[in-house]
Amino acid sequence: MGLFSLFRSTKDRKVEEVGEKVAVASPLDEAERLIDKGNAIEEEKGQLDEAMRCYEEALAMVPDLARAHMNCGNILLARGDKEGALSAYQKATDLDPAYAAGYYNAGNAYAQLGRHEAARTAYEKAIDLKPLFVDAYVALGCALEDLGDRDKAVASYQKALEIEPDYAEVHANIGKVLLVLGEQDRAIRHFERSVELIPDDGETLFILGIAQKARGYFEPARSSLGRAQAILTDNIEARIHLGDTLLELEQANEAIDCYRKILEIVPDNAVVHNNLGNAYFTSGYFAEAVASYRRATELQPDFASAHSNLGGVLKDIGESLEGIKSIRRALEIAPEVDTTRSNLLFISNSLDHQSQDLLLEEATKYGEIVTSQAKPITAWQNTPEPERILRIGLVSADLCYHPVGFFIEGVLRAITSTTAGKLEFFAYMNFYRSDSVSERIKALCHRWREIFGLSDEECVQLIQRDGIDILIDLSGHTGKTRLPIFAWKPAPIQVSWLGYFATTGVDAIDYLIADPWTLPESEEQYFTETIWRLPDTRLCFTPPDENVTIGRLPMLSESTVTFGCFNSLIKMNDEVVSTWARLLSELPDSRLLLKARQLYHPAAQTAVLDQFSRQGVAAQRLVLEGPADRAGYLASYNRIDIALDPFPYTGGTTTAEALWMGVPVLTLAGKHFLARQGVGLLANAGLHDWIATDARDYVARAVSHAADSRKLAELRLNLRERVLASPVFDAHSFAIHLDNALRSMWKIWCAKQT
Repeated sequence: MGLFSLFRSTKDRKVEEVGEKVAVASPLDEAERLIDKGNAIEEEKGQLDEAMRCYEEALAMVPDLARAHMNCGNILLARGDKEGALSAYQKATDLDPAYAAGYYNAGNAYAQLGRHEAARTAYEKAIDLKPLFVDAYVALGCALEDLGDRDKAVASYQKALEIEPDYAEVHANIGKVLLVLGEQDRAIRHFERSVELIPDDGETLFILGIAQKARGYFEPARSSLGRAQAILTDNIEARIHLGDTLLELEQANEAIDCYRKILEIVPDNAVVHNNLGNAYFTSGYFAEAVASYRRATELQPDFASAHSNLGGVLKDIGESLEGIKSIRRALEIAPEVDTTRSNLLFISNSLDHQSQDLLLEEATKYGEIVTSQAKPITAWQNTPEPERILRIGLVSADLCYHPVGFFIEGVLRAITSTTAGKLEFFAYMNFYRSDSVSERIKALCHRWREIFGLSDEECVQLIQRDGIDILIDLSGHTGKTRLPIFAWKPAPIQVSWLGYFATTGVDAIDYLIADPWTLPESEEQYFTETIWRLPDTRLCFTPPDENVTIGRLPMLSESTVTFGCFNSLIKMNDEVVSTWARLLSELPDSRLLLKARQLYHPAAQTAVLDQFSRQGVAAQRLVLEGPADRAGYLASYNRIDIALDPFPYTGGTTTAEALWMGVPVLTLAGKHFLARQGVGLLANAGLHDWIATDARDYVARAVSHAADSRKLAELRLNLRERVLASPVFDAHSFAIHLDNALRSMWKIWCAKQT
């Protein structure tokens, strides 16, 4: 905070006229005339030395003239003589104890000397003498900030605004304090008012834009930051934040242009290269993203985020082992960054032949880190009544057009009617955008809270105010996770379900919901949570809204089998590709259709073709396609005869969608939770003969099923009806099982309270 203007003392000089003669001025009158002259010289010409001579002459005439001493103090302060200025101000207030401006200016001198408590006292004295002294309230707010008393600083600024509501600088000051206090929305309102009053205040526009961006208000942030960078032409940070905002608005190409222009000014800025990598990655330019991240790490070898981001894109283009190396490098640099460790856990769990002991160790490290950064709650106000209405919190960024949204929508609809109001769902959505799925889920919830941009502590306070009894994490170590919230233990019971496939490592999460198929008892040792198994399945899929009809079995027309996989490329490890290559070799006329988000870009297509080429599979055996809208995506299943499930990271949504489209899925039963996701879905759909025990059996079953076109055609005709009646789609039965599980968890907790 900057200091405010010093006050000069002025007083009109009275001159009496007698006829044509002017009465001889008294020493006091002459001294006052000299002070007025000095004020004018100081204000109009900025000639401090000449003004000082006027004040000194006045004091020579009248040594006890308080306002002359104060004006001398102003000159001394302007020259940098803080102690001299303070002495002058003290002389002024000694001579005139009711001199409010003198105390105010003394406060400014104390502030410059770093004596903030003395400054506070001086400002308070000025206010006592002059209760409507608006600048004194502002300066007092600054002093209180310097003393670390931000709440009282806000109160002082508020008092200034009561006196002068349109004081733009004060709106800016209070906004900055509120940001530190975590009151982002109040801060934003004050910044907005400040720039209404002073539209060309680039600095305030810049801070406003950052605050709006942090809260997810990206359209207003774009406007504020655009205006700021037009005014603050040398402010690279404003340009960077503008690029980041464009990226959040999914205007990746505009973000790329923005970052490129910044690099024309500062070509060796590692942060900009990293952010450009983010924009390239979002646009599907994976090779360019890798190059940008690598350049960022070259320029700044200890840039942890760039190493982590590089690991993420390498994972997405199928180079998971290299990706892990980059993420581990990020952890060497910044071992306490929980998001980086989450990335490591997500990738590591998706790889084959990973040690479960080591994965548990990594997850436990994560849990220890987030717990050390939290303030765990040990006592709750929740009433321990076993049969009362329960408040269930759902924490996720994926309550939208996302696999989590697809699996939970039907369950919430069914459980809302099945439980007859015995469960109230509170959604804590960690994303700023909404879509049609979000709106439908929102309508099924008792309350919908948007927590994007809120701190962990703010989220914890919100959850506690809502009186949540059971808090459910639906993200685990996936993107936009809010697992650190759970380390605070804001609810007496906490549960992991649906959105993740391994232990979270967070001790404060009590239970993990599984089923008999996906998590064998022998694997429980690799979880920090207590395992709670639902009777049939942990996953219940919501049938798509899209009215896509099931087509004729393709091989009946084409005389060859078409295999397909619509999973992310991250799941296509070398063993998967090797197994599929053997399958294609066994059936020389067969082909493989791969459809994935990453295949939007030619570089990703080239990488996949190279991966299969090394296994002896010619490019003409492969059909590679990028994403489509959901109707088009579902219709693509009509072009394949058999869906191939990758391993050990098996499909969830893709498997359910394939079955709904009449396409059987071949999966490989692994030992661990993630590797058995396909087993759970297919077993509950009654497709036991589509579950392989190992890679050899996987190929053999694929060849066997492909040889029986009659059976495949028959299955295609009735599979949708069959799976809709199975636990995989039976939301009503699932709702009963989930309700029983949550109620039982609650009863256990209640029993412990007596």
